[in-house]
Amino acid sequence: MNFNFYKYQGTGNDFIMIDNRTEIFPKENVEVISNLCNRHFGIGADGVILIENDTKQDFKMIYFNADGSQTFCGNGGRCAVAFAKDLNIIKNKTTFIAFDGPHLAEIKNNIVSLKMIDVDDIRVQENSVFVYTGTQHHVEMVDSLDDYPVYEKGKKIRVSYDAPGSNVNFVEQINDSTFRVRTYEKGVEDETLACGTGVTAVAIAMHKTKKTTSNLISLPVEGGALEVSFTEENGHYKDVYLQGSATFVFKGEIQI
Repeated sequence: MNFNFYKYQGTGNDFIMIDNRTEIFPKENVEVISNLCNRHFGIGADGVILIENDTKQDFKMIYFNADGSQTFCGNGGRCAVAFAKDLNIIKNKTTFIAFDGPHLAEIKNNIVSLKMIDVDDIRVQENSVFVYTGTQHHVEMVDSLDDYPVYEKGKKIRVSYDAPGSNVNFVEQINDSTFRVRTYEKGVEDETLACGTGVTAVAIAMHKTKKTTSNLISLPVEGGALEVSFTEENGHYKDVYLQGSATFVFKGEIQI
């Protein structure tokens, strides 16, 4: 069977987008999803995103990591909004449902501002912070991020957590409100050029541990730059927004 697909990227996080409103894509077939994401034998991507109909929201976003596991993806969510606009499902504002619940978003000139879930699962540990932002994140500050062995250290930390494990974010502070981030992503099992839920976790972790007092954080990543804003009340983070670009790359057809 042939499927049309679209490729989008958000600060280097790249996704295969499929309009599955007819619900004919074999989403239970993990091997198909993994093969599509394979950068040598498939299209190549960090994940696959399906857009489906929903009875209450504008659309449903289903996200699969490159290994076929499901979770929420912040940059994927922003790309899903851009894709839904290109499909004429939405205009400039939307509400959609995803793995971790409903989301609000607005798109303007390829910049998508995405409301993330409220965050209160924050565990400050001896040398790191664990934050749940729609998926699991370990946040750890390091020196000389350029030279840091992100893959080796990230892989080791990722499996030290109980199943399903954790994404791992290594952070270097640039100034009072800017933190550079490199991320090892579970499900991809490699460093990616960006991670939306990851930079959200970093912003909240840096505020929680008083590395910053700002509620608007700039987060340079390997694939560009993202911003996270929030409101904090008694350790509870709400009105959390992730903002950055979401760009169409190309479209094609593939036989599955």
